[in-house]
Amino acid sequence: MTDTDDREQEAKRHAERFQRVREAHQTEVAEDYVELIARLIDETGEARVVDLAVWLGVTNATVNNTVQRLQRDGLVTSKPYRSIFLTEAGRELAESSHQRHILVRDFLLALGVGEETAEADAEGIEHHVSAETLTAFRRHLKATKPKKGN
Repeated sequence: MTDTDDREQEAKRHAERFQRVREAHQTEVAEDYVELIARLIDETGEARVVDLAVWLGVTNATVNNTVQRLQRDGLVTSKPYRSIFLTEAGRELAESSHQRHILVRDFLLALGVGEETAEADAEGIEHHVSAETLTAFRRHLKATKPKKGN
């Protein structure tokens, strides 16, 4: 292989990593919304635009625009002036996002990161972490978990 071939291969790998990050950014908002909608429904029985706006620190208009996109994507259903509901696909996305969040948070806690920081950092990392890394986190947590009775 020549130096030019090596540079081209390096550039290709670099571009693939950035593509993965761009794809994660595109799904990040949807994951945050469906995860919060599921939480609000589980805790209060409903998810309203005003509640999402308060919890996310955005305007009602921002929530309405995002909910319309989530409807087009088949993740939620809603009617004007009514609660927002998750479709089966939305519920599945919410659950997988929530599970990733818990795993990343627990891993950070196991490293000695404080609870508040682990929660905040997990919120960002959960959208960008690969399946391979999640598997490594799970394996590490399992290996370091104290045995019962000891």
